[in-house]
Amino acid sequence: MKSKSLPFPITSDQSFYEALGDWIGDVFYDILPEKGLELRDEQIFMAFQLEQAYKNKSVIFAEAGVGTGKTIAYLLYAVAYARYTGKPAIISCADETLIEQLVKPTGDIKKIEQMLDMQIDVRLAKSREQYLCLKKLDDADKRTEDEAIEDVYLQLPEFVYGAGSMSSFYPYGDRKEYPYLDDEQWQAVNYDSLQDCLSCDVRHRCGQTLHREYYRQAGDLIVCSHDFYMEHIWTKDSRIREGQLPLLPEASSVIFDEGHLLEYAAQKALTYKTSLQSMEKVLSKLSANDVREKTLHLIDSILELHDDWFSLISGSADRSSERMKINKTDQLIKTSATLKKSIDQLLEELVFESELYVIDEYDLKISEEYLETVLFSLKLLAEDDNAIIWLEESFDDERLVIMPRMVEEILREEVFSKKLPFIFSSATLSVDEDFTYLASSLGIDDYTSFTVESPYEYDEVMKITIYLEDPDKTDTISKIVNHNDGGSLILFNNREDQDLFRFTNMIENKQLLFEGDEEISSLVEKFQEDATSVLASLNLWEGLDVPGISLKHVVVDSLPFPPDDPVFEAKRNHAADPLTEVDLPYMLLRLQQGVGRLIRSSADSGHISIFLTTEEEQWIPAIKKILPVTPEIISYD
Repeated sequence: MKSKSLPFPITSDQSFYEALGDWIGDVFYDILPEKGLELRDEQIFMAFQLEQAYKNKSVIFAEAGVGTGKTIAYLLYAVAYARYTGKPAIISCADETLIEQLVKPTGDIKKIEQMLDMQIDVRLAKSREQYLCLKKLDDADKRTEDEAIEDVYLQLPEFVYGAGSMSSFYPYGDRKEYPYLDDEQWQAVNYDSLQDCLSCDVRHRCGQTLHREYYRQAGDLIVCSHDFYMEHIWTKDSRIREGQLPLLPEASSVIFDEGHLLEYAAQKALTYKTSLQSMEKVLSKLSANDVREKTLHLIDSILELHDDWFSLISGSADRSSERMKINKTDQLIKTSATLKKSIDQLLEELVFESELYVIDEYDLKISEEYLETVLFSLKLLAEDDNAIIWLEESFDDERLVIMPRMVEEILREEVFSKKLPFIFSSATLSVDEDFTYLASSLGIDDYTSFTVESPYEYDEVMKITIYLEDPDKTDTISKIVNHNDGGSLILFNNREDQDLFRFTNMIENKQLLFEGDEEISSLVEKFQEDATSVLASLNLWEGLDVPGISLKHVVVDSLPFPPDDPVFEAKRNHAADPLTEVDLPYMLLRLQQGVGRLIRSSADSGHISIFLTTEEEQWIPAIKKILPVTPEIISYD
């Protein structure tokens, strides 16, 4: 990593922070206006609030409405401080969609480079699941004749399976490079937790490895997702113990863009998972080695017992949400104990097998690590009453997920106890300028905060309609979208509603795009390029930035209350008033984000439609408080 010079001079009688303040003032009062950018009081206020956070190395919640220029403000500080300390700043985004928008040719980083005549060394560090796995690609190619999988092979660089010096290697294998793969096809060839990268024989030619070596050399900025940042936090100690580098280098500061979503990334990272098919996959590969007959019988016994165990789990699952609550019956606990005993016995046998050198080292390491994870999951399921446990179903597999405890305790200790500038940036971090919900969820005890409103005149450019108990909701949404003169975004709160709309909508003569049908940033590009298209999504409540006629209408299919799942049940159990402390703040924050997708520039205008049930009518006063304009209410009672 080469350290770059500061973008401003420091005289002998100045401190860094004094020179930084002078430069920020010059940029906002002189340089940017000369380049045609409007001087915004909200942006100036935010900038000088951020200066204190950097000076004090503290946590700040920077809540700034759409159009305040918050991204440019935090980027200026992040780059300057990175060069001052010689360590890159980490910008953690909600997801890969927001990452791509931040670094695209028309994004704010490019704008700063052009307006300030400076080069910013920015590199992407995406979640490991966003990269191709050569081992899984080989397996998938043997199992299927899918032409899309063949196309992935044709795209591989020559050095992957051919000759060539390491000096000619370059990063490849990013999910974005294969937009034609839908989510199911991608999951057949991408990295997953069963891949042992450390002992992989093609590791030095792996796209993920090459990407990691590349972004670690960033001089100014590393942009990653919240998921990847939290995976870095949870794994850094174990990676260091194993002689590996942490996933991310030491940072000068950390910016959480759309920081209200950090908690959910932390929950996802701090879990133990075992699936119905994974056990069969791991042990079948192990039994293909030249192991003793005793070991083979034990493997067969475990596979049969594991199937029974999963049948009990599946049979006791509450299927009212995607995260299905598990009823820990006596039979399930008993079977868990039996399975644990058998796996312990197999691990002992594998020690003996390894001494005979009859098992492939890669297969052995994968098997041992996976079995250890299953053992820990079994222990948590049977013995830890505070563990949060649920079942997930995806495509043709079932997955048991166990989270040992609430994440705020670990976040408090492992993240926010560090003396670093931590910047939370979003248009929605508070409920009525109260940041308690977010701070307590993340284990943040000391912080500063501020709120600045959007400079846009929403009354002149936005109309909001609330539809109350519409008996023909799908028909109404279809009619609204059909008559819209621009693009429409339909936001769903669960997959079932999205799937129902897919098969019952009556949208005519418009390209209808569904999240999950292909790589998300490519899907967004299609939506932006076709000004009459319709994008149906579960996860684009935040992060989507599509100005202009391509997004003229946002439809909220239902209020985004949190699901009735084990994670939120645990949060509710720790709240004095679960409705007002958990459910309502979550819904209002997410609804604010969804509404915020419509007006992205001073030239934008459009319509928002929100559908409520009769039972949700009681929340209209709270909803009105967070909406930019007073809604029209249409009741079908």
